[in-house]
Amino acid sequence: MVTRMSDNSIYLKKLRDTNKLDEAEFIQLLETYTNEEFLLAQRMAREIREEIYGTKIFIRGLIELSSYCVKDCYYCGIRKSNLKAQRYRLNIEQVMSCCFKGYGLGFRTFVLQGGEDPYYTDELMVEMVSEIKKKYPDCAITLSLGERSFDSYQKLKKAGADRYLLRHETGSALHYGILHPLDQSLEKRLQCLKDLRSLGFQVGTGFMVGSPGQTDRDLAKDMMILQDMDPEMVGIGPFVPHEDTIFRKEDHGPVEKTLLLLSLIRIMLPRTLIPSTTSLSSVDGKGREKGILSGANVIMPNLSPMDVREKYLLYNHKAYVGDEASESLENLKVAMKKIGYQVVIDRGDSETKKYIEKLNLLCTETKAIKGVQNV
Repeated sequence: MVTRMSDNSIYLKKLRDTNKLDEAEFIQLLETYTNEEFLLAQRMAREIREEIYGTKIFIRGLIELSSYCVKDCYYCGIRKSNLKAQRYRLNIEQVMSCCFKGYGLGFRTFVLQGGEDPYYTDELMVEMVSEIKKKYPDCAITLSLGERSFDSYQKLKKAGADRYLLRHETGSALHYGILHPLDQSLEKRLQCLKDLRSLGFQVGTGFMVGSPGQTDRDLAKDMMILQDMDPEMVGIGPFVPHEDTIFRKEDHGPVEKTLLLLSLIRIMLPRTLIPSTTSLSSVDGKGREKGILSGANVIMPNLSPMDVREKYLLYNHKAYVGDEASESLENLKVAMKKIGYQVVIDRGDSETKKYIEKLNLLCTETKAIKGVQNV
């Protein structure tokens, strides 16, 4: 007896073989997937990730610079209108202390993340990035400081920043308007990502799953943006409400659909770096492990000073101590080993860039060989 493959199984195979689906196919998958198809997607994602990265798990040391922000994103706990938010800023000496601690623990990538805070001028950030690069030349620097000008991004790149994370949050302009005030736009966000790519940054983007007003059609648009952009890094996680925002009474986003999307992203973008995010761990006690088993290969423990971690509260119940903290790195290693993976001391660069470099070299060698043959 021949068993007919379901449409969704066919779509998963197509995605694996071509790294592409159209928007309607993504919508169909997201709306009608079965548990069997969910498990198939996870299995495909693990196989693809292990073909390229083996069982390596890359760690990033997260340093949360500032809880000040000029933006007013409706879902965010550090939005400028939240008068209850606890505000702080780290200076260069504090950041260098975090890097010193992190380097000793084995971190070879530092992620400087913060609200859009005008205090961190180009001059200050250039000084900070240059100082880290001078002290730790074998480390990568990732910045996640929101929307800045092309000139600003250019200065940061020249100073030594390697990567930039800027989640587009949602691929639908209409949905973007539900989550943000009128002076913010998806168009501006996507232009920033284009600027970063043109300057040679390794670019990361991503979105929330289950945010207020979101539909499967919106999520399909997110997938199409990723498919078109082919970023070096993709970070997604479930929406988690904050008690001091208009979305305080909303439920958090669905864990299973987040995991499915993680798997689909790994299948679609085999060489990208995908974190198992803090938001996933915050809503599910085993979220970190589930993310890894769905195709993720990056974890970002917190290196920020202990006295400011609870102040960088983007959403309620954020995991910033315990196994999400750098102090628990040994626990993390044990947890990863239990599910068959190993935490490594490595910058953890995207294989996308290396792959392109190999292709370019191969093309150059091929042209040279043809040139000799034609003489």
